[in-house]
Amino acid sequence: MIHSIKTVWKENNIFETDVDGHNVVIDLAEDAGGNNAGPRPKKLLLVAAAGCTGLDVVEILKKMRIDIRGFNVQIESEMTEEHPKQYTSLKVVYEFEGENLPKEKVERACRLSFENYCGVLAMYKKAVPVTYEVKIRNL
Repeated sequence: MIHSIKTVWKENNIFETDVDGHNVVIDLAEDAGGNNAGPRPKKLLLVAAAGCTGLDVVEILKKMRIDIRGFNVQIESEMTEEHPKQYTSLKVVYEFEGENLPKEKVERACRLSFENYCGVLAMYKKAVPVTYEVKIRNL
């Protein structure tokens, strides 16, 4: 299977990409010479990782018939100061809210995504240390 995208320069530092029929704009911050018309490319890498593993976890929990009220994925990353600026580590934090959530099943869903299913995290793990943590808040 081949995935292909085309990113088009619009003006100044603004680029646009059509991704599955959705327009994605990337740009630099104003203090870096951009117009702040969209997010920065490296942060979109974090969005991709959070979205990939989040989708996995939701689907796994649906199959387990676990009802969650709230769920978010936060990614904490460290980046070099020198060029080329790049991430040196990632920590994925899965945060859940619900009533009487079964800790073992929720943790298993996260572990399955983190270790077996999320292709974006799999690529990151080849480049930098990646860890995860699960937080559950029962309502």
